[in-house]
Amino acid sequence: MDVFVRLLNVLLMVAMPLALGVILVRRSRVEWRIFLLGAGAFIGSQIFHLPFNGYVLSPLTERLGLPGLDGGVPLLLYAILFGLSAGVFEEVARYLVYRIWMRESRTKWDGLMFGTGHGGLESILLGGLAGLALFQAITYRNADLSAVVPPEQLELARAQLEAYWTAPWYAVLLSAAERFFTICFHLSAALLVLQAFVRRNPVWLAVAIGWHAILDTLAVFALVTWGAYVSEGFVGLIALLSLGIVYVLWRRDGEEQEVPSLPSVDRKIRAREPDLELEELPDGRLEDSRYDS
Repeated sequence: MDVFVRLLNVLLMVAMPLALGVILVRRSRVEWRIFLLGAGAFIGSQIFHLPFNGYVLSPLTERLGLPGLDGGVPLLLYAILFGLSAGVFEEVARYLVYRIWMRESRTKWDGLMFGTGHGGLESILLGGLAGLALFQAITYRNADLSAVVPPEQLELARAQLEAYWTAPWYAVLLSAAERFFTICFHLSAALLVLQAFVRRNPVWLAVAIGWHAILDTLAVFALVTWGAYVSEGFVGLIALLSLGIVYVLWRRDGEEQEVPSLPSVDRKIRAREPDLELEELPDGRLEDSRYDS
């Protein structure tokens, strides 16, 4: 049972984004290329994000005396700084991919697939690490650790192995639940950044960065202050709000697409003769511009 629950956790983390990708492809014919671009955006963001955190942000917070604090305003400031860091690098990466590689793929379905790839790759990678940890735990479960672990690390290794196998099933599946929550968030963030192009307003990029910062700030602050379960509760709340954002943006886009640029007769004529190049005259009549004198 212990192995089954941990294996289920790994499979869920890997399968969830792929299953969502399959659903989107079947529902909308969106391309898997968009999924890969989302995954590439995640990789590209981390290439710059992780060194920035390691060489710039971490030394800065150490100078300010923020790490190692148990709570209060200093911890909140620490969480905000790292939340903003994640928001800036990941959302700007999303923005650049939209701008450079997705000029012809900016529908709401593309946005959902892009978010699935971005959050999905993170889930798949973490699932792979969880699978590696399971393999190692099975290997060393009944092994003589003194033969493979240095003496000074033997007690720590035994404690870690015991903690791994004694964790309750719901604590194990918490990782898969967190990945589900974060994928929901990435769907909303991808659509928010997409609005910067659909509505031609870069303010939406700032909104996405702020939304990302809120997620990471709440997760870090709650984890240190109240523990993993409360932290995941906040992440779950963000996931619900994210789905609400997706719903609102989806409906708004749908309503705007229903507003015709020409009278309703335009749509009927175009349905019968799609090659017509119609122009609206001042008196409201339609004329085929191919026959202009």
